[in-house]
Amino acid sequence: MATKHEQILQHILSLEIGHKISVRQIAKALNVSEGTAYRAIKDAENQGIVSTIERVGTVRIEEKKKDNFERLTFAEVIKIVDGQVLGGRAGLHKTLSKFVIGAMQLNAMMRYTEAGSLLIVGNRVEAHELALQEGAAVLITGGFDTDDSIKQLADEMQLPVMSTSYDTFTVAAMINRAIYDQLIKKEIVFVGDIYTPYDRSYYLYSKDKLERWYELNEQSAHSRYPVVDAKERVVGMITARDVLDKNKDIPVEKLMTKNPIVVQDKTSLAYVAHMMVWEGIELVPVADASNRLKGVVSRQDVLKALQERQRQPQMGQTIDDIVASSLVSAEDDQNTFQAHVTPQMTNQLGTLSNGVYTALMTEAGSRLLRDYKKGDLVVENLTVYFLKPVQIDSNLTIKPEVLEAGRIYAKMDVEVFNGKKMVGKGLLMAQLIDR
Repeated sequence: MATKHEQILQHILSLEIGHKISVRQIAKALNVSEGTAYRAIKDAENQGIVSTIERVGTVRIEEKKKDNFERLTFAEVIKIVDGQVLGGRAGLHKTLSKFVIGAMQLNAMMRYTEAGSLLIVGNRVEAHELALQEGAAVLITGGFDTDDSIKQLADEMQLPVMSTSYDTFTVAAMINRAIYDQLIKKEIVFVGDIYTPYDRSYYLYSKDKLERWYELNEQSAHSRYPVVDAKERVVGMITARDVLDKNKDIPVEKLMTKNPIVVQDKTSLAYVAHMMVWEGIELVPVADASNRLKGVVSRQDVLKALQERQRQPQMGQTIDDIVASSLVSAEDDQNTFQAHVTPQMTNQLGTLSNGVYTALMTEAGSRLLRDYKKGDLVVENLTVYFLKPVQIDSNLTIKPEVLEAGRIYAKMDVEVFNGKKMVGKGLLMAQLIDR
């Protein structure tokens, strides 16, 4: 039987897109406490099926697919520009395909305004009306209002008319930045993208006899399984080491490792990879907010996804991406790397930031290890000596040297030069992820 938390989530999913919900309303409708209703609504917001908007409330929205994640909903636009909804609240869940700045003649403006777009304009009531008739939403800048007839038309067409106190070009810059941030987020791989679902996973119940482990081992050839209780909540892990030379009639709960590490589908691939290396784990259960088993993710799943990720084109750039793209092998020595210090790499004083400094060292060391065919690394410790400041537009030479490299561990010395002068030095210790 579904828990109260799950019943609330199912109820929210059954509501129409655009339906406004509240803690008190949910508590009354499903006869639960307001605390239980509040926690379920917050979980629904984390899952992307509702959105809480200031001065509007919590609204049921359409769950976005990952391949369409770079598009913003109008509800998200409201949050970005700190705005308010004047009309057409039922259309807040819709996504905008593009935005148009209304700083031109009306006829020219309408040539660019189409269904699914967002017109950013001041207090030009005629433009508001024409945009709605074309199927576009409207964002009014400068804190202006609009006519009641426009608000009524927006309600009828379920297209939001919104207002913000920012000026037109500030709003355009804010939305552009949000879309760019979404592009970067879109590229982040999560456990939910790669794990093996519950219905295709192997697991044991805590009350099972050990004999069940041997049955699963014969079926799957795996040796590690999550252990769940009667409500299918993860309570342990059991491996071949736990069952060695044990009587097959012993209950699994007597031999399992209790309180195992569990991840959720929103956990990033990078975090799981680091944890698996750090803890020496081969398989991790994936659970929901109530700790109920959703599936498993294995070391092989993670390695395969990491390799696939490296082959994908980059759409948005983080600081680490900028560092990686700026680092090139020296022409006369493939084990030496060069980088040019760009404005994005500097601090407020115009010198190379400490974060970028360490990122350059780590990236150079990682590339050298890849050339040795040792695999990728997870940094365990990095001791850096910043000997001299590095100015903007400097050309750096980075020389990593492997001091020790075993099967799972590496120790490296990294030196950074500006011209012929050493400006930085680091000692890097890392664990290796075999490819």
